[in-house]
Amino acid sequence: MNYDQIKAAAEGYKKDMTAFLRAMISHPSESCEEKEVVACIKAEMEKLNFDKVEVDGLGNVIGWMGDGEKIIAIDSHIDTVGIGNIDNWTADPYKGYEDDEIIYGRGGSDQEGGMASAVYGAKIMKDLNLIPEGYRIMVVGSVQEEDCDGMCWQYIYNKDKIRPEFVISTEPTDGGIYRGHRGRMEIRVDVKGVSCHGSAPERGDNAIYKMADILQDVRALNENDAADGTEIKGLVKMLDPKYNPDHYEDARFLGRGTCTTSQIFYTSPSRCAVADSCSISIDRRMTAGETWDSCLQEIRDLPSVKKYGDDVKVSMYMYDRPSWTGEVYETECYFPTWINKESAAHVQALVEAHKALYGAERIGAESAMPLRHRPLTDKWTFSTNGVAIQGRYGIPCVGFGPGAESQAHAPNEITWKQDLVTCAAVYVAAVNLYDESKKTDDVAQFRAGKTNNDIL
Repeated sequence: MNYDQIKAAAEGYKKDMTAFLRAMISHPSESCEEKEVVACIKAEMEKLNFDKVEVDGLGNVIGWMGDGEKIIAIDSHIDTVGIGNIDNWTADPYKGYEDDEIIYGRGGSDQEGGMASAVYGAKIMKDLNLIPEGYRIMVVGSVQEEDCDGMCWQYIYNKDKIRPEFVISTEPTDGGIYRGHRGRMEIRVDVKGVSCHGSAPERGDNAIYKMADILQDVRALNENDAADGTEIKGLVKMLDPKYNPDHYEDARFLGRGTCTTSQIFYTSPSRCAVADSCSISIDRRMTAGETWDSCLQEIRDLPSVKKYGDDVKVSMYMYDRPSWTGEVYETECYFPTWINKESAAHVQALVEAHKALYGAERIGAESAMPLRHRPLTDKWTFSTNGVAIQGRYGIPCVGFGPGAESQAHAPNEITWKQDLVTCAAVYVAAVNLYDESKKTDDVAQFRAGKTNNDIL
């Protein structure tokens, strides 16, 4: 394999990748509204002579290169979050702009930049006759990730019946190679009350007041220490072998779990009445050793939740929004934690590719480097489609993608042109350095797996 030739080919497509990314950015593509950007990607794949391009029932766009039986997939979610307060942007988030170093616009880092690198990486593989014998390259533009991480791959796995050997996620990695991340789940707490006229509140039972107690306990769960005398022991406890004997080292690698109240709702007959219900959403990030049921039980065991007894219900959200095609794949809002072993064959393929092409340290444009003086192999802070690929189904997954985590969901989002080139080249080399003979059945260092709710 000629690494200089791969780097030159990727550099030669820099202008094309930039133009493609700017085209994707120009199409607003929030979750369930990706139709236009799917058409844009499909057209680019067809222009580049992909062997096959298709859109599945959910709306994922899939391009194929090669004709082997085994599959190596490169995944990019192509939906974005919204823009929030437009006053926080210094330029049009969809028109965007570029200079010699960066590309500006919603989706640049999170994560249509990854789509640009993946598409052109597959193109380079075909140009240079570097599609490994016996393999096909599957480039996926997946939908609805921002709404429900991994649901798109639940569909690919269960409906499209596709089982790759391994998957490269192109989520932004700040120049690093990522082998896992914390999981998450979306928890709902409902509190019942009794309404009455606001002039005599003692006649009712104010659900908002009950929820106020619960909110303080949720906050304590996130912020408290885990000392013996602390009534509500904080989530930091999972870093301690006393509370997490089997997985505390993995938890220290991923970072502690967190919880925060993200939404609040209420019902009341009027502004002159006592509230008769109150509900909150809790964003729960899960480290190694935590499970979906242990997280629900933690909320049920809070002193305030126990105090109000049967008036409180703790549950997990379900997701059932129709995709842009109208298809509904109902699933639970639970996204399992996962870590792959650093020694796993698919992880080492990317590490070896990066070292051969660019060395053993993270690289990037000058303005990107302040966040990149870290180990080459690491983990994400946020969640990705890997929650289904690896977390649910045990398909080996590894991350390397253009852009920065800090740009995700932020106003004035940017990515770096050099990252597009670097990632495209690494993808080409990595699929050719993957040594199937080194594949083992135990690539996972930690995997939370599915629930017992019969959700596929």
